[in-house]
Amino acid sequence: MNFALIMFLLLVATGAVWLLDHFVLRRRRAADAAEPWWVEYPKSFFPVILIVFLLRSFLVEPFKIPSGSMLPTLLVGDFILVNKFAYGIRLPIVNLKLIDINLPQNGEVMVFRYPENPSLDYIKRVVGVPGDQISYRNKRLAVNGKELVTRPDGQYNYVETGLSFVAAQKFVEALGSHNHAILTLPEIPVVRLSDVRQFPFHGNCAYNETGFACTVPPGHYFMMGDNRDSSSDSRYWGFVPEKNIVGKAFMIWWNFDHFKRIGQSIN
Repeated sequence: MNFALIMFLLLVATGAVWLLDHFVLRRRRAADAAEPWWVEYPKSFFPVILIVFLLRSFLVEPFKIPSGSMLPTLLVGDFILVNKFAYGIRLPIVNLKLIDINLPQNGEVMVFRYPENPSLDYIKRVVGVPGDQISYRNKRLAVNGKELVTRPDGQYNYVETGLSFVAAQKFVEALGSHNHAILTLPEIPVVRLSDVRQFPFHGNCAYNETGFACTVPPGHYFMMGDNRDSSSDSRYWGFVPEKNIVGKAFMIWWNFDHFKRIGQSIN
């Protein structure tokens, strides 16, 4: 469901009624006549819809985390806020950039439109910006030939959908200016070769049983989930074009099951 499009259509409809009443209908009504319901309600909703539309389109938009691909950074059920202008001001619905502000940096958590189905919003971590050489072997990520510094941080247990208990190894990884937690499962291969698709710029990547290496093309980004072995990400469906960027995730504003997470910043 394209919520932005629905909001825009409601805005147009209620705004049209407001304009019609302001310039035509109000002049034809008697001074003591009440507004008909089909004028009163749209006029009442129009300013509310306008404010919400502007806030969601240009400032901050809420999202809900539907899967565990970003564990332990983001839990299933987290409601997060996304900064819509961090990477530039864009026209709503068509997502056309009007003004450049900042570029995504390695280590940032970004919401974007899924390249294979732009009607879906995905959230992952930026691990490669245009021109970067990315490799992932033996569960260790390297950027431009330099393996990232990681340190063990114990075990992380969680329950997957279907009540399957998972005991993962937890590490703290340094990527860009971010120190964040990642999870790995020793029994899972670095990359499931049978799941790799023929995505655009596939020739920029080389895959084998030990892992992969990719060069990020201009205007694109390489994304990975923090739950490395339970994430569908750029390893499988390719690079994220700049035009698909939605914004930068920066805060958890609600979680019905974990109240202590409310107000936490997203690192």
